[in-house]
Amino acid sequence: MENCKVIAITNQKGGVGKTTTAVNLGVGLASSGKRVLLVDADPQGSLTVSLGIKNPDELDVSLSSLMQSVIDDEPLAEGAIIRHQEGVDLLPSNIELSGMETGLFNVMSREYVLKNAIDGMRKSYDYILIDCMPSLGMMTVNALVAADSVIIPSQPNFLSTKGLNLLLRSISKIKRQINPRLKIDGILLTMVDNRTNFAKEIAALLRDTYGSKIKVFGTEIPHSVRAKEISAEGKSIFAHDPGGKVAEGYRNLTKEVLKLEKQREKNRAGLSR
Repeated sequence: MENCKVIAITNQKGGVGKTTTAVNLGVGLASSGKRVLLVDADPQGSLTVSLGIKNPDELDVSLSSLMQSVIDDEPLAEGAIIRHQEGVDLLPSNIELSGMETGLFNVMSREYVLKNAIDGMRKSYDYILIDCMPSLGMMTVNALVAADSVIIPSQPNFLSTKGLNLLLRSISKIKRQINPRLKIDGILLTMVDNRTNFAKEIAALLRDTYGSKIKVFGTEIPHSVRAKEISAEGKSIFAHDPGGKVAEGYRNLTKEVLKLEKQREKNRAGLSR
């Protein structure tokens, strides 16, 4: 269980590249020889659709089914995990998760339901990536309680950066009150258009404002029409446009994430001596 890293990919603002990051970082890690599970924790099922499941609402078993098993104190529903051709596993979502989120408010230990649903899967994977919904609601709280760390995709524009303080406060509160091991891996700049001075200025401002306290990944994911096409294709950017700049960006992000974990392992080994 110790060797599996659970990462929540979150930002309460929509359209900042959370799902694109989950898919491509997941496939990047799988290509590096890691066993990866992608968890779709959004009732819209964007991650599920992006991995080729065109009608998620027709699925018999999904993340909602597993969470219901936890609530009912029954063995986890079987048959939820779907294998994708690019070497990652998917725990899909559909509209049932919306009802699940609403129902969680009446459940005992409601913040821990997702954690209890996926903790038993840790032994089968090196990385579990949770694609969060664009809100700070109960499902996102569940994801942050289940996670070891957080990656925050953010566009270099005023509205995206304005919402970061609220998200960081929420993460800090969960770390303080429920999940003391929670760390922030970093802020990832996405959809960056380096042709504009404004994007460069916002990116520089982000690094100046947060860089001393929180890692801002050196990798920036460029704005690209190709990246928008992949959700319709049901595959990653590596399969869709392997020679493009977005694929190069996600390769570099994969290296940064692996390096970060290697450094943490080294630090843990040093502390245990």
